[in-house]
Amino acid sequence: MRLLNKLLAAGTLAIGLAAPGIGAAQDVTLNVLYNLPGFTRFHQPIAEQFEKNNPGIKINFLAPAVAYNEGHQQVLRSAVTGDAPDVFFSGYHLLQELTETLSQRGQITDLAPFIEAEGGQKFMDENFTPQMAALGVVNGVQVGLPVNASSPIMFINADLVRKAGGDPDNMPTTWPELIALAAKIKATGDNVAGMAYDIAGWPDDWLWQAMIYQQGGTLTDPATGKVAFDNAIGLKALQYLRAFVTEGGQPVLDWDQSRQQFGAGLTGFIFSTPAHVQTIEGLVGDRFELKTATFPLDNKEEGGVPTGGNAVVILTQDKAKQEAAWKYAKWITGPEAQSIIVPITGYLPTNIRATGEDFLAPYYREHPNVATAARQADKSRPWAGYPGGDSVRIWRTQRDIIGTVMRGEVSPEEGLKQLVEQTNALIR
Repeated sequence: MRLLNKLLAAGTLAIGLAAPGIGAAQDVTLNVLYNLPGFTRFHQPIAEQFEKNNPGIKINFLAPAVAYNEGHQQVLRSAVTGDAPDVFFSGYHLLQELTETLSQRGQITDLAPFIEAEGGQKFMDENFTPQMAALGVVNGVQVGLPVNASSPIMFINADLVRKAGGDPDNMPTTWPELIALAAKIKATGDNVAGMAYDIAGWPDDWLWQAMIYQQGGTLTDPATGKVAFDNAIGLKALQYLRAFVTEGGQPVLDWDQSRQQFGAGLTGFIFSTPAHVQTIEGLVGDRFELKTATFPLDNKEEGGVPTGGNAVVILTQDKAKQEAAWKYAKWITGPEAQSIIVPITGYLPTNIRATGEDFLAPYYREHPNVATAARQADKSRPWAGYPGGDSVRIWRTQRDIIGTVMRGEVSPEEGLKQLVEQTNALIR
């Protein structure tokens, strides 16, 4: 409640000085920080078109952060010195920590007054599903709009699956069935890996949350703030990860090595982000037929997938810059900009209208591997962070423990005990 009051107070102060949507922002320069240098491919053309449409506003990109964690730390440091960017693209899993930290000093903007000026809930319903809109909500406050969204999907070597007696067009949809298929693929050749789920080398906890969510579990208990996978769900997740190696024939590699092996035709199926579609298609070439499929769910009713990506947040408290930043936020989350982002990245569109015939529908018909992620949009769940911050350090600790389980150095039971104890110790 204190967070909400502080956000509203900060937002009311700025909005009271200049109501959103009244008047046009003129001669405004927005300092914008995004993560991942590769994203320049879409940020730059989108900004150029935005500036053409809004000649009074200039987008000044700061040097992009190398990854979400680094961008997050950069913003927290710059906020202390009063040099934070006006607009930032925060990873969903770090948005809560960012909001709770910056709201203490009134350095992040509640978007509710701006949304209300656009028509309120009608505006949101016309542009975002409830699941997508929720990605920008922290403690009931809409602090961001979803820009990029990805959920883990399966990349399939159709030739190897057929060789093992499977059907690449109808892949198993539960993990026990998939592990059994991976074992058959492994048996087709001495150098063949049945599958790859490269969680032990992944830079964040996205794939770990996927194994919890697909069972219908949650990351933390809202009542205690502690981990919520200290149960059969957490144990089953670790048992699966170990079985991927012992039964599914998975070598424990980092995700880049694993991707190269898949591209060489030596792995039956792997799990990764839809943002890798173009890269993997390039690695595969014409070596084999590449297909994609949605993420398996053991719990078909309550299971889901974590949604990676980022939300655009407004940090500036200058009234003119806030109006300009809101226009920019609307533009980059709108159907035109999303139609630029999706073909470049492979992400699923965050805007409902972007899937229409005037935008992405023709592209999806020509590129079915990219369309896969959109088919599980209704299973999207927020990519969560841990209360009190330290999500980055927590994952580094968890990743090391998960690696020991996959390599057989500790049992899943002992691994779960270590995960719970060490994660809870780091939650503040």
